[in-house]
Amino acid sequence: MGQQYPIVKLIALLSFALLRFIYLIPCCSCLIIERHSWNYQKKCEIGFEEAKNDHSFLLPEEDPVLLLNGFGVGSFHQHRLIPNIIPEGSNNRRVYAIDYLGQGNSWPIQCQDGKSDFEKGLMYSIDTWADQIIQFIEKVIVPSHLSQKDNCKDVKVHLVGNSVGGYLSTLLARKRPDLVNSICLLNATPVWGLNLPGWNGMLPPPYIPRKIGQYLFDLIRNSNTIENFLSRVYANESAFDKELVHQIVACTEGKGGHAAFASILWSSSATFPGGNNDFYENLGKVECDVLLIFGKDDPWCKPAFAKRMFKSLNTRKGNNFVQRYIELDNVGHCPNHEAPKSVGKLVQRWVSSDKKSENDLSLVHGKREFFQEQWGNISMYEIDKQGAELSFLDNVFTRLV
Repeated sequence: MGQQYPIVKLIALLSFALLRFIYLIPCCSCLIIERHSWNYQKKCEIGFEEAKNDHSFLLPEEDPVLLLNGFGVGSFHQHRLIPNIIPEGSNNRRVYAIDYLGQGNSWPIQCQDGKSDFEKGLMYSIDTWADQIIQFIEKVIVPSHLSQKDNCKDVKVHLVGNSVGGYLSTLLARKRPDLVNSICLLNATPVWGLNLPGWNGMLPPPYIPRKIGQYLFDLIRNSNTIENFLSRVYANESAFDKELVHQIVACTEGKGGHAAFASILWSSSATFPGGNNDFYENLGKVECDVLLIFGKDDPWCKPAFAKRMFKSLNTRKGNNFVQRYIELDNVGHCPNHEAPKSVGKLVQRWVSSDKKSENDLSLVHGKREFFQEQWGNISMYEIDKQGAELSFLDNVFTRLV
């Protein structure tokens, strides 16, 4: 027995070390954000990022989150929000952020400002972006999440969209409800697409649209213009810095910007199912739970728009879908970037709960909940159906836009 003791002791020590290693991994995991590319339509390279907790494979996999940007930025605009949706060591949830075609790191192969064979026939429209995202969910997100699901129908994403990303989230939920678990609209814009006469936005652009697009694109991508624009839409100017300005400028330095901007200007509004393209009516037909998060101090998408959206959502009948509306004080048009702690906590609570009604889920702890962002205090509070009633002027204003 004396000769066997060291072996037994060694086995016991190794077993203890292994168990300790297994149980410590979730606590010691760290957040990883990886940059990838994916080929769309065999002629476009799409840039996207995937974030997850290292070693989180030991935990049950949760439904993924897809972040959709506002116009003119890239996935970098989500880097403050991502760590607040999946804090280090918290869970096994993956978060994706994607650049729309013609923005950020998503461009046609051999891009030559609308003149290459790879660009011919492309249209930088909201419908193109919707198709791009649908295919991205089907071909990238769903296959990577099948290991812990019975089949592809069990994989659904939570969409979190800011500005035009909110418009896109609504369009996607209407077009493909089978892919969408819930949508979260951050100061969503209710309109998109000018549908200017004389061209449908399909590349290559005619001479006049090309020249107009070139002039306007060069005018607005100036760093001083971008900084002035940000100072108008952010409630706190210290919430953005020179780095963000440089990142936005960098998005414009490729070889396709002029043609892309012209195409966006001339493109039409979204094509919703059923032929009625009114945003509010389509929002009222969305077949999933919806969370509205609006920065109160947005000079563009004011709370009146959120109230009208909430009113449309409350017209849904004959289902158990939930709609909630949270307002943020001291926040402008980009809550994902200006209030990442408060928005991250809201999104985390929202996507982590199977039951999302007010009786089942407390999104705001207390009547008001306060967060200390780096550039100021943020308070958030919930607006109920009665508190979201539109005034006469608000009703007129939202119908004029």
